Amino acid sequence: MRVLNYLELESRLERAGIGTAHDQQVEALRRARDAGADVDVVESPWRGDGPVSGLLGGVGGALAGDGALREYDVAHCNLIGPGSVAVARHAKRHGRPLVLHCHVTSEDFRESFRGSNAVAPALRRYLRWFYSQADLVLTPSEYTKRQLADYPVDAPIRAMTNGVDHGSVAGHEALREEYRDRFDLDGTVVFAVGSVFERKGLTAFCRVAERLDHDFVWFGTVDSGPQASPTVRKWTSDPPENVTFTGWVDDKPGAFGAGDVFFFPTKEENQGIVVLEAMACGKACVLRDIPVFREYFEDGHDCVLCEDEDEFAAALDRLAADPDERERLGANARETAAEHSLDRVGDRLVDTYEELLDDA
Repeated sequence: MRVLNYLELESRLERAGIGTAHDQQVEALRRARDAGADVDVVESPWRGDGPVSGLLGGVGGALAGDGALREYDVAHCNLIGPGSVAVARHAKRHGRPLVLHCHVTSEDFRESFRGSNAVAPALRRYLRWFYSQADLVLTPSEYTKRQLADYPVDAPIRAMTNGVDHGSVAGHEALREEYRDRFDLDGTVVFAVGSVFERKGLTAFCRVAERLDHDFVWFGTVDSGPQASPTVRKWTSDPPENVTFTGWVDDKPGAFGAGDVFFFPTKEENQGIVVLEAMACGKACVLRDIPVFREYFEDGHDCVLCEDEDEFAAALDRLAADPDERERLGANARETAAEHSLDRVGDRLVDTYEELLDDA
């Protein structure tokens, strides 16, 4: 069984959650193959040195016709642009099962870039059309599945965790002192990891920091170009005294090693791979109380869920003063992360592909 697992614009998304999700799918399928599954993965749909990445590459592939595309048995696309449209049309034309993975919704597009809120309604209409072409739409959560059903998307929809690659954060303990020294961090460090957007809870992160004495650090890319929102510019250009924005860091494990309490006041997520990464590292997690986190995590067991800045501040102060409670939450979080192993994801993906081929 040859699976085309495709992420257009891959080189531009290597620092984004979509890129992480795609990489984890490929790794999960590799593990399934090594365990004996009859599966082979190709990541580019284009033959030879044809268009392999980028927007123009996707358009070129769409115009080049059937001869431009490689042979495959199942197509699995992870983005929504012209390259993915070309693959979807090819799959439908040739009767090959088509899986479209929903990593983008109009809801999670809001408050990401300058102008994203204005574009979101039109994006919703496009996504309804795009995802409706699939033989199966995969979503990272039941929450996102319900969102697509409300669009409505006219295709079967199935929820499946993105999983977490424990190997991607291995060795975080050994990098702790190096990263704390590099960014002048001391005491109980409150931290976040990922691209800096308002949708990720930037304002709440900074306002809560202003109320507390602990060091706060956000490891992740900060947009400075024209696409950056005014809110991002405001907080990153003049942050509170105890807040550090590091920009991109090469060693992701170092970010998780440096911090003590993972603070993620995001407003909207399809799942939140970064939370699973923090849990895999045994970190106590303070999260916003949103439906997708209620689906996967348990308040007071493997995380603390909060509704507003008062609750965030109280939870962070309490955990900073209670290392035993941090350890208890972190130990339970490790167990939760283990339930999302890539071995399990690989098995589920293979079963899904085989089911679609049997029905084709």
